[in-house]
Amino acid sequence: MYQPESRENGRVIALMPERTRETVSAIAETVAVARAGFDSGLTRAYAWRIAQLDGLLRLLSSEEEAVVAALKADLGKPRLEAWSAEVSDCIHAVRYLRKHVKKWMKPERVSTSLLALPGTSRIVREPLGVVLVIAPWNYPFSLVIQPLAGALAAGNAAVIKPSEVAPATSALLARVLPKYLDAECVRVVEGGVAETTEVLAQRYDHIFYTGNGAVGRVVMQAAVKHLTPVTLELGGKSPCIVDESVDLEVAARRIVWGKFYNCGQTCVAPDYVLAHRNVHDRLLRALSECVRAFWGDDPRASADYGRIVNERHHRRLMGLLPGSGRVVVGGQSDERERFLAPTILADVPEQAPVMRDEIFGPVLPVLPVASLDEAIRFINARPKPLAVYLFSSSSKSYEQVVSHTSSGGLLVNHALLHLTVPGLPFGGVGESGMGAYHGKHSFETFSHRKAVLRKPTVLDPTLMYPPYTPSKTTWLRRLL
Repeated sequence: MYQPESRENGRVIALMPERTRETVSAIAETVAVARAGFDSGLTRAYAWRIAQLDGLLRLLSSEEEAVVAALKADLGKPRLEAWSAEVSDCIHAVRYLRKHVKKWMKPERVSTSLLALPGTSRIVREPLGVVLVIAPWNYPFSLVIQPLAGALAAGNAAVIKPSEVAPATSALLARVLPKYLDAECVRVVEGGVAETTEVLAQRYDHIFYTGNGAVGRVVMQAAVKHLTPVTLELGGKSPCIVDESVDLEVAARRIVWGKFYNCGQTCVAPDYVLAHRNVHDRLLRALSECVRAFWGDDPRASADYGRIVNERHHRRLMGLLPGSGRVVVGGQSDERERFLAPTILADVPEQAPVMRDEIFGPVLPVLPVASLDEAIRFINARPKPLAVYLFSSSSKSYEQVVSHTSSGGLLVNHALLHLTVPGLPFGGVGESGMGAYHGKHSFETFSHRKAVLRKPTVLDPTLMYPPYTPSKTTWLRRLL
């Protein structure tokens, strides 16, 4: 029962519904338990970190079928896509961390300034504390496991907030993470907006959020209260440039695969294509042929094509199509099945609805440009994207795009695959995010690089101490 207010010890207080009050208490207790686990010092040990990474590897092996089933229920993911992007990719990521974490934990020696001699200088990487990982719904399993693995490798405790938009995967994570990991130091909070709001009200030592810019701003505002550092993995309209020099058939296959993988619900999916006008029409034909070759004349019947996550997002995507040009292929839809066929658009006005915000679905606008310079100007007139894709066999074009565009990443002659390279940082710039992870970059994101200078007391020259005589001044000026 809701009541506007009550009195407690003579003080007017706002009352919450009992369920909400219980939720607040439970979430605060959850974070407190994780904090106690970290404060115990247990998580700092190499053995604990390895045990958690081994636990993740056991989870990924033992629960593969459950993960695939949950992703099928939430997103209609084809089995191969669910396994490759959300199981296999996580296995490789965790194995990489496990292989290198001992080396990364070692203090890093750096040179010592003349003034500080005799002494030794080192960078000591220490865990931040309790980190919050807020996951999205498009890859609802792997985008929990990958940042969590980095946090655990770095010796942190963690609170996990899976996406309520992918309820089957959220329930799976809540069930299996305590089974394979330290249940005191890794905590899961399920729920919707109210629970996420309360989770964000707690104090953390780092917040790692993957999702859209609107919620990213909310996360940053919540982090301000405790001056908590944040990593924001966002998105944006990642452009794809196709010039005259490239093999169009290969380019078309790779663009179609990257765009419509996970039914277009990928933060680094090519959002639109800028094709040189001399190859524009041929590229459209090649793209259309690839769609039919991949999923047949009726993609709805294909076992290899996924679904939109829910009806609300399906309606959002359908609302982008009117006024957004001519449908070259696709356009068929069924809201009840959350189905939207792979759709390619031509004759798209620059101010069309489909060109305003990130599409995040299986709709690909293709626009003609007169030159590479025009494509670069088009990209630079918009917020910095998470990725830029260039399809070209020209080294000159590559150098031009590298030096004249800014993006989280750049991939030449393919799509999405830069995410699979553990040595490369994955993250955005500007509107597409801040901070990066993957491989060692995950370990660094969840670590504090502490500066340590150690000096002996055997030698203690008085050169820097008062009184500052002319002789001391002369020597100090020479040394400094």
